[in-house]
Amino acid sequence: MRKLIRAGLQVPFFSIPTVGAERIFEHTASIAQCADQEGFDALFVMDHFFQLPFLGGPTEPMLEGYSLLSALAARTRSVRLGTLVTGVTYRNPALLAKTITTLDVISGGRAIAGLGAAWYEEEHKAFGYDFPPTAKRFELLENTVDIIKAMFHGETEFSGPAASISGAHNVPGPLSQNGPPVLIGGAGERRTLPLAAKRADASNLNCTIGEVPRRLAVLRDCLKAEGRDRDSLNVTLLCSVVTADTDSDAEEKFRAMAAEHGTDPGLLDNPEVRGAFLDRMMVGCIDKVGGQMSSLCGPDGLDGIIAMLPADASDPAGPTLLAKVFRSAGLMD
Repeated sequence: MRKLIRAGLQVPFFSIPTVGAERIFEHTASIAQCADQEGFDALFVMDHFFQLPFLGGPTEPMLEGYSLLSALAARTRSVRLGTLVTGVTYRNPALLAKTITTLDVISGGRAIAGLGAAWYEEEHKAFGYDFPPTAKRFELLENTVDIIKAMFHGETEFSGPAASISGAHNVPGPLSQNGPPVLIGGAGERRTLPLAAKRADASNLNCTIGEVPRRLAVLRDCLKAEGRDRDSLNVTLLCSVVTADTDSDAEEKFRAMAAEHGTDPGLLDNPEVRGAFLDRMMVGCIDKVGGQMSSLCGPDGLDGIIAMLPADASDPAGPTLLAKVFRSAGLMD
């Protein structure tokens, strides 16, 4: 599993000033096709109905994740497709299993089952979804993993404290051997990482770059407790990348991006402000960012990186630039 995702791309933005609503899908499809042609392992979209608060909030464009992924499946050939990640409160677990199976069939066996406990309370309230306490959401997450895995393998029965199925036939079944890999997103040490070590094929860490070594150590301990080998779990980090051919060009992009999102670029000269950005963002020339990725990955580190391109979201060729970084890091052929 360690080579499942080495070079991944997340597409979280649909607010493109030069693209009207009638062209949002075609623009997104062009990004997906570019990633496919460049040889990315996986392409992800968010499973949200609102844009995230720090990316503009509810009035910004957002496409429903599985409808979008199914359409992208017909426009791509090799890249795996999934959400990063599906909040298990949004869909009945059996329906989610059927939805992901359908994506797998449409894509010829390229679906990834990305799952998480959900967190966006405002979105739940707006759309009429219950937002249970944290413990209940994690109980539902664990039962959802159980039900999805059962239905991927043709099983029709499961009874759990948070969710059950009885006679839930899933025909046709997925095309992926053993079903689409299950990815659990998050970095919580008490619930998320132990569950990933117990039941998942992949774990995507949503933490700062500096926190990666500690989270990896926790995961190793959890895997050992479950009797699993580290090589059985693919572990990635979600982060943003701002890059260009030179450090100065990358810095110019970085400052322009900050201004676009309402931050005075001059504040980036303040080490504290700059550090807050760089906790979750890699900025620099292709080789510099590639070196940073490489230092995080390896036999004792991460297996890969899933990157967002906040400064190049409007560029359909953005994945080509990112592919150069991944090749520099040794994460892409």
